[in-house]
Amino acid sequence: MRIGVFGGTFDPIHNAHCELARTALRAARLDKVLFVVSARPPHKGGETHADAEDRYALVCAAITDIPGAEASRLEMERKGPSYTVDTLRAVAKAYPGADLFLIVGYDALLDLPKWYDAAGILRQARVLAARRPGPMQDPPPMLEGRYELLPFQETGVSSTELRQRIRNGAPLEGWVPPAVARLIAEKEMYRDLQPLT
Repeated sequence: MRIGVFGGTFDPIHNAHCELARTALRAARLDKVLFVVSARPPHKGGETHADAEDRYALVCAAITDIPGAEASRLEMERKGPSYTVDTLRAVAKAYPGADLFLIVGYDALLDLPKWYDAAGILRQARVLAARRPGPMQDPPPMLEGRYELLPFQETGVSSTELRQRIRNGAPLEGWVPPAVARLIAEKEMYRDLQPLT
């Protein structure tokens, strides 16, 4: 079995996340992509704008029409910071013998050698990275032969920009799946943040 591990705060999840998962499923011939919702991301100081349960609900709503995609509570149920190396170990334990693939954006690929136990990550999974528009910096030497570029270009769409749209009351069509937009509206998520001008 070939399993993609796609971790993030998904605060909130958006169309680029979904399209990257679809691309990875197709291009890397994955059987499954696990959207691992981070409860306390160490690289963001443990701060998120919506609680983990709400973000998990948004992921579940977003991926209903992506065959092979599955939301995972692995990091939500673990105490302490959510380290990728621990998540990969947990996935390997849950799916013995599976080939694991870590799905990241290109910026995260460049930064990966600085992650906690980067060598342990690379021992457990091959990295699938989204291309960036324009010239790309070469990855550090420790990643040589350990990653593949997916036929997907990062779009520049970000959860930060999406939160700004929600704060400002801008339409979300084209930014998130309709089910996600409905859930954000129903729960009035991100509305308590100050509008940006």
